[in-house]
Amino acid sequence: MTPTLPTGCVITVLGAESTGKTELARAIAQRLQQRGIPTTLVGEYLREWCERERRTPRPDEQQAIADEQTRRIAMAAATGVVVADTTALMTAVYSEQLFGDRSLYADALAAQRRYAVHLLAALDIPWVADEMRDGPHARQPTDTLVRAALVGAGLPFAVVHGSGGERLANAWNAIHSIAGSETRARVRGQTEAKPAAWTWPCEKCSDPECEHRLFTDLIGRRE
Repeated sequence: MTPTLPTGCVITVLGAESTGKTELARAIAQRLQQRGIPTTLVGEYLREWCERERRTPRPDEQQAIADEQTRRIAMAAATGVVVADTTALMTAVYSEQLFGDRSLYADALAAQRRYAVHLLAALDIPWVADEMRDGPHARQPTDTLVRAALVGAGLPFAVVHGSGGERLANAWNAIHSIAGSETRARVRGQTEAKPAAWTWPCEKCSDPECEHRLFTDLIGRRE
């Protein structure tokens, strides 16, 4: 079944390094295109920047990188559906994790609130070494910060587990569930209604309320 996704709908794929974000984003975009939905894949500008400069950014360069990621997503959204391989929120997370700088969150979360679907890649696939990024020990802290930011902002998200076709199937189910919930809300004339929680098994949980419970204490400590 193909989800109903209007022009301007943005599907975001978030997560720590080496969690299959790029592969998953490409697979989602390809499937949407095959289903006849005009779709643009927006890549990770931070990776492009690192490859061009042959180094990682300094603290003072992070804001411009985040802004460019948001600008590219907005441009693509003007003509169809967008699948974004990361957003400015990930740059904000890296700024906090690496430099102790939380100043990028306000703009990043403002942009994230405009997006329709928030998918978080789980940590269940093997680490792949990358000379430009930290090792596998950094994945868990990154994942924790992403979840905390989404939960703190009240943004429902789906955690996508599995590998290969299973990962794509789980992401597709999440997208379809979110699209279906929003369509039902529009029919009822309740465009601001909160999507219904998913009922998938907890070991492969995509229920944002479950994520809220897991990270309530963390948010409390941060505040």
